[in-house]
Amino acid sequence: MAPGHVAYGLRAQYGMAVTPDTVVAWERGQLAPTSRELTALAGVLWCAPSELLAAATTLREHRMARGLAPEDLARRVGMEAHVYQRMEDSGRWRGNDRQTAALAETLGLGPRALLTATGRDEELAAVLRDAATTRWQAYVRPAAKMLPLPRPTLEGALQRLHGEYHAKMAATSSWGASGGSGDEGRVYLEEIVDHFWNAIG
Repeated sequence: MAPGHVAYGLRAQYGMAVTPDTVVAWERGQLAPTSRELTALAGVLWCAPSELLAAATTLREHRMARGLAPEDLARRVGMEAHVYQRMEDSGRWRGNDRQTAALAETLGLGPRALLTATGRDEELAAVLRDAATTRWQAYVRPAAKMLPLPRPTLEGALQRLHGEYHAKMAATSSWGASGGSGDEGRVYLEEIVDHFWNAIG
């Protein structure tokens, strides 16, 4: 369909005054349709809203891909609509453990996608770095607040993270290998953080 046909469909079927130029801007990624526009566009094109989005990364994109209004998602996770909307607009999730688990279930998010969508990638990376380099047990609770995973799974993954990091650092530094520098430690830490994600699936 040409942009003019799409604009006509949006006007005729949904009463939306969208111009062909706006449709072109959507196609090129210069503008983003609102939730209502995306739902209508999917209707005109006979497809699901998720098919019109690139790989979703934000809360808004995941919600839109599921065809949910902000109020519907807020109700499903157990919070006021205006509170949820503020979090979505800021890109920072502040829900409690139960709400986070409900969010992941409603949007079908695995642990890694959940962290990205809730804007907590860097926060978890800091927790994992500390768990690897100090006492991992102290970081089970902070990690559990961000990841709705069974506690034994999380404990096992953090313990492995800690053990792998210290084994690599000991092998590098204790045998007089060229030093066990801070740079090597950072490289090992990044590798081991990847192993954490592999460990939890």
